[in-house]
Amino acid sequence: MISLLLLVLAMALVTYIPRLVPLLWLRDMKLPPLLKRFLLFTPYAVLASLIFPGILQATTSLTSAVAGGAVAAALALLRVNLMLVVIGGIAGVYLIDMFL
Repeated sequence: MISLLLLVLAMALVTYIPRLVPLLWLRDMKLPPLLKRFLLFTPYAVLASLIFPGILQATTSLTSAVAGGAVAAALALLRVNLMLVVIGGIAGVYLIDMFL
């Protein structure tokens, strides 16, 4: 039991240090505005790269998956409620699957 606790603590330390060091190092550093703007978009790019392959594999038909993703993206761009975005994406997939 002690070895498992030490293992978890060691993994937490190994995970925490690479996040802490740049944070402390960049605290007093002035970043160029272009790099700052680039870093602001990084979470969105990572999130999109994680979600997009899942969208393409969500259904058996690539066409309905792309249609559902397009409907959800369009609703999200219109800043519709998140629940409506999900329901719209599902409805898009369902309607395209009915016609295929």
